[in-house]
Parts: sequence; C-alpha cells; structure tokens
Amino acid sequence: MTTSDTALFTVRRAQAALAPSLPPFGQFINGEFADPSSAATIGVENPATEEILMQVPEGSIEDVDAAVAAAVAAKALWAAKTPKDRSAVLLRIADIIEANRGLLETLEAANTGKPAAVAEDDISSAIDTFRFSAGAARAFTTLGADDYAENHTSVIFREPVGVVGVIMPWNYPLLMAAWKIAPILAAGNTMVLKPSEQTPLTTLKLAELIATEVPAGVLNIVTGSGRIVGNRVSEHPDVDLVAITGSVGSGQKVAANAASTVKRVHLELGGKAPVVVFEDADLAAAAKGVREAGFWNGGQECGAACRVLVHESVAERFTQLLVREVSDISLGAPGAGDDVEMGSMISGAHYERVLAALDDIRKDGLTIAVGGNAVEGPGYFIEPTVVTDVPAGAAVTSTEIFGPVVSVETFSTDEEAITRANETLYGLAASVWTTNAARSLSVPRRLDFGTVWVNSHLVIANEAPWGGFKGSGYGRDLSLYALEDFSRTKHVMYNRG
Repeated sequence: MTTSDTALFTVRRAQAALAPSLPPFGQFINGEFADPSSAATIGVENPATEEILMQVPEGSIEDVDAAVAAAVAAKALWAAKTPKDRSAVLLRIADIIEANRGLLETLEAANTGKPAAVAEDDISSAIDTFRFSAGAARAFTTLGADDYAENHTSVIFREPVGVVGVIMPWNYPLLMAAWKIAPILAAGNTMVLKPSEQTPLTTLKLAELIATEVPAGVLNIVTGSGRIVGNRVSEHPDVDLVAITGSVGSGQKVAANAASTVKRVHLELGGKAPVVVFEDADLAAAAKGVREAGFWNGGQECGAACRVLVHESVAERFTQLLVREVSDISLGAPGAGDDVEMGSMISGAHYERVLAALDDIRKDGLTIAVGGNAVEGPGYFIEPTVVTDVPAGAAVTSTEIFGPVVSVETFSTDEEAITRANETLYGLAASVWTTNAARSLSVPRRLDFGTVWVNSHLVIANEAPWGGFKGSGYGRDLSLYALEDFSRTKHVMYNRG
C-alpha cells in the first residue's frame, strides 16, 4: 500500500466511524426534526474524498412557510424573556458545543474538506461567539430616559425586530451560523435559517444537540437550494429582516426580494482584500502573514489576503520570501495528519471555477511563480498559488477567485498604493504592513474597507465589528453592533404637563 493509499484508507475509516454521529434526517421546525413536504433530497459530499456522507431534504416553499409560522408563534414569548434568561440559554449552547467539540470538528472537516487546525479554530470561535453574545445580551443599552422636550419625558426602548430569516454560506458552516444565531437570539428574535445545501451537517447537528435548551420555534432550520428555500425566506411577508453571508450576486437577489415587503436587510458579502506592503515593512513577517491569511481555509474566505501591493523597491525580495513560504504549505484530507495546512475546495463545481480562473491568468500572460495546478487523486485539491508581475488593472486584481490564489503587484508611491487598493468593487477588509508610525495611522484611515489590520491580517475578535463597505454589504457581525443590527428602537414620550 502506498503512502497516498494509506492516507485515503485512514480518511475513509474515519468517515465510516462518523456515520453514527450524523444529524437526523428532516427539517428542524418548532423544536424537532420534521418530515419534509417532499421526498426530494440533496447528497452531502465529503469534498476531500468525493464520497456522499448523507442525504438531506431538498426544502420546499411549504417547509419554509411551516418554519416561519413556528417562528412567528414563538416570538412573543421569546421577546418577553429577560436578557438574563436569554443569556443563560446562549451560555448553555456554548457549553454544549464545548462538550461536543470533537464530534463537531470531525463532522465539519468531513463536510468541508478542512484540515483539523481550521476545523478546531472554527468550533472554538463558535463557542466564544455564543459566550460573547450571552454577555452582550445583558449589557445592551440605548439612550437614557430624560426630558428632551419641555414637560415631556422620553423613554427609548430597544426591541427585537421579530422573525429573522438567515441564509448561510458554505465556507464556515457552523461558525457563520453562530455569528447569526447568537446575536439574533440575544436580541430577542426568533429565526429561520437556511444553511448552504453543500454544508448543512454541523448546523443540523447543533440543532439536535440544543433542541431541549431552546424553546420550540425560536430556532428553525430548513435545508435546500437558494433558488427555492433562500428565495422564499427573503420574500416571506412574515419575515421581518433577512440576513445573508454570501456573494455580491446572492446579496443583490436577497435585497431585491426583501424590497417587495420593505423588510430590513443585513448583507455580509464578498471581498478582495488588498495587502499593502511598504518599503519599510518587515518583509519576512509580511510574507508569513500572507501565507497564513491568504491560504487559510484554502483561500475560501472573504477576508483572505489575496491581493498584495508591494513597493517596487522591495518587490523582488518580498516575492522570493512569499514563494518560499507558500512552497512549504502542506495539502491533505481531514485526518491525513496534524501537519496539514490546507484542504480541498468545497465542491467539484467550485474546483472547476478556480481552475478556470487559473486558466484565465495563464491566458493573460501572467507569471505563476508557484502552484497553479490541480492535484491528482481523489478530492478537489488545488495547489497554493502565487501570481507575480501583475500589472495594474489586471482581472486577477479585482475578481474574487475564492481559492488558494494570491496575486502580487507593485506600486511606486503611497498615494498610488492607496488609490489602487481602493479601486475595487469590494470594501470588506485590507491590511497595511509598515514600521513607520505615522504611516500606520494615516493609511488605514484612507482605505475604504470595514476592517483594516496593521502588520497582521485576518485576526478577528468577537468584541469588534466585522462587515464591509461598497459591494461587500452593510451588515455588521460580531460585537454589540450585531445586536443593534438585529433590533429596532422605539421612542415612547410621556406628557407630564
């Protein structure tokens, strides 16, 4: 048996052991798994082996309507609970995830092709998200009561918006679900969540694990396609707000559907994060930063460090360091070893899209300094890739490939770097690498991105907001700002005259 055969055997043995831990079949509605309205199903694949893990229901309009009805029926009682009571539920959810973290990490890795380190980080972050939101639920304040008009006392209430519809991406299934579930429930809302049809397993498993902790109807999960389930969630007249994490195109469709009932929209969309490396930067640290943040989760990350702009005087040295770093990245399937840094693409269709983007790069005559190819064997693996000598305005500088591809272009002046970094549809995240104190303060203020790191990239804390500008949307996840997004203000004025 060859080394690759041994690794595949290990992976398949782990997958067989996973079978008893798979979630129940059905739609999670009103606190239990219910039979779907139709017999149609979707196969959920392990993208590292191309094997089907299980079937889940192909949801229908009727399934969504039933889930929304359950959320509507539950919203008054859940909204009436005190912040302390809602906080206690979120803390119990965090404890349940902690107690089952090994199971959830294994399930997440199998459904997404993530290496163990990424899956472990996802689950740890999900736990912290629930714990932060539990505290935030009790510390959520608004303008104090006072007399703002003569002989009138104003009281400002912050209320739940009601029923929130949520449409989730496939790149961080459980973590992105936590980013929405925790603040939505903390703010007193009920919800209907559609996980990606490609990666629903950990979200469904979470529902099974917490079913007795969350009142029936507060959290509902409907699996299925965006075309049917997502559309119905976003247009449903009894959904008061719809939130999506996804592509710009998906966000546009959701916003258009929501307009029919004038419901609020929370959009966290794509990104093309520039990494601006100035001539005084610690080049070795910057190269390591791009290695970690450009190829984390296989580059399937909206904040990935995927577009480097480096000062022309240090471009050659930086590129050498980056190519050396990226050449050392190890690929493999979940369970293939603790040293694996990068897993597979999420699906055959996405694998083909990334390979097509690499073909376009070659057609444009750009230099692929390392990587650029599919990996032979089972699974949807693509080599980590660095594209160099990229001219200003090249397609690769503006197209969100959403894979293990980092481009490198040069600039001459600070003004040019800032202008070109901002010349993008997206405005989610960016980073600045410099040892100049004045530059570290001035440049981030001029970059049109919701998050700007200085001398790091892709470091996220629950206390700080995450969200973008421009085509990247206008919702805010994490922090107290997320609870603001999922609540509304009411002014009650008392005449004391």
